Amino acid sequence: MDMPDWVSSFPGAVTVSALDNTILWMNDKAAKVFEKDGGRAFVGRSMTDCHNERSRAIIARMLETGTPNAYTIEKAGVKKFIYQAPWRDASGAVAGLVELSMEIPFETPHYVRSAPPAS
Repeated sequence: MDMPDWVSSFPGAVTVSALDNTILWMNDKAAKVFEKDGGRAFVGRSMTDCHNERSRAIIARMLETGTPNAYTIEKAGVKKFIYQAPWRDASGAVAGLVELSMEIPFETPHYVRSAPPAS
C-alpha cells in the first residue's frame, strides 16, 4: 500500500488495516511506537492478536456500522488522542480501519465555535 510522503513522516502514528483485520501499512511513527513488539513486522499480521476481547468488540462494531471511535489515553507520562475510523473502498463499502495516535498536552484547550449565521 503506497501512501504520500507526508503521511509516512507525519508526527502521529498512522496504522491502516483491512476488513479482515490484517495490518496493511504503518507510518514511521507507528513503527517506532510498536518497535519493542516488532514494529513493521506487524504489517501482514492480524491486529486482533494484540487486542483484548473488549477492543475486538469495538473493532467489530466500527467495521459493521462504519462509525469511528475516539478517546484519550495516558501511558508512561504521555497523553495521546486516539482516533479510529473505517476507510472505504471506491464503491463506498467499509474496507478496513485507520488509527491515528497523536501525543497531546495534558492541558489541551477546548473551544466551542458557533456556526456562522444562516443567510
